[in-house]
Amino acid sequence: MTTTRPGGAAPADSVRTDSVHADPVRADGTSVLADLTAMIEQVLGEYGLDDTEIGMETRFGRDLELESIDLVTLAGLLEDRYGRLVNFAEFVASMELEEIIELSVGRLVEYVCLCLKAAGRD
Repeated sequence: MTTTRPGGAAPADSVRTDSVHADPVRADGTSVLADLTAMIEQVLGEYGLDDTEIGMETRFGRDLELESIDLVTLAGLLEDRYGRLVNFAEFVASMELEEIIELSVGRLVEYVCLCLKAAGRD
């Protein structure tokens, strides 16, 4: 579901919600980590987490074994949740290859919080 203005389309910075994320967006690390954990679980779907606990130090590649197509799916889920406030493609484009390979959940949480706070959603 997209938040829309009467008689018009949603603004570019609107925040979307769906049945999984009906709660209001908050820019604190705990809330963002919970959101990301739910998204990661959705991306992994039938593969499951195999008893892997998701925390700030969890690495997308090494620990969760996400592949590039999984990161594309995650990017879509981030946009579904946060709208255009969080641009995952721009975030990843600013990194060196080694940084992308070693990307942690915590670094993404920090980026999302920074974007939300910059948009006044603290």
